Amino acid sequence: MSFSSDPVISVKNVSIFQENNTVLSNVNFEIEKGEFAFLVGRTGGGKSSLLKTIYADLPLRSGEMTVAGFNIKGIKAADIPMLRRKVGIIFQDFQLFPDRSVADNLKFVLKATGWTDSAKLKARQAEVLMRVGLGSVGTKMPHQLSGGEQQRVVIARALLNEPLILVADEPTGNLDPEVSIGIFKLFQEINRSGTAVLMATHDHSLVESYNYRVLKCENGKVMDSGTEQFSIN
Repeated sequence: MSFSSDPVISVKNVSIFQENNTVLSNVNFEIEKGEFAFLVGRTGGGKSSLLKTIYADLPLRSGEMTVAGFNIKGIKAADIPMLRRKVGIIFQDFQLFPDRSVADNLKFVLKATGWTDSAKLKARQAEVLMRVGLGSVGTKMPHQLSGGEQQRVVIARALLNEPLILVADEPTGNLDPEVSIGIFKLFQEINRSGTAVLMATHDHSLVESYNYRVLKCENGKVMDSGTEQFSIN
């Protein structure tokens, strides 16, 4: 499969379930390589469930979805770590190990995704921390960092395996507005270097400030600003 021409994400006639409840139905969209798209919608509208299906945390039961060359329907457990080398995941609540240093948090992910050479591990950790503007925090514990710094560590962690796309679930939701702007600019910088970004957000002022494509979860459907007009509110 050539990643140069194929979409990073392709979703066709998909229904998303939480247990036995249908959260979204007849979902169709594609995210191209290097694209930036917002995902909006009310709490409980299906945004997180859609993202979890994309990175194989929720099983896909209906429809077709390919992500970074992987067929998500029926994906084998052994293939999920390989999928997540290609999909960088960024959570609102950081999900850093509180009892490990920043460097050890990054090291854990590298080892879990197949890295074994200790010199390369250290070099990659330093590289991603520099990229997010945190070159000197490797020995610090998460609680010694501000919220914005912790989120930058989470972004660094997501970049470790040079993913084709970053999937971010409310990455600025717990941060002050000024800090949020810095985090968003970091996402833009990463996107300009060729990594696609799909960012779920409640920050409508942010969405309105940029001319990026918008996917909106509403009434069990996903609307696409690329093909139809709608209000983001």
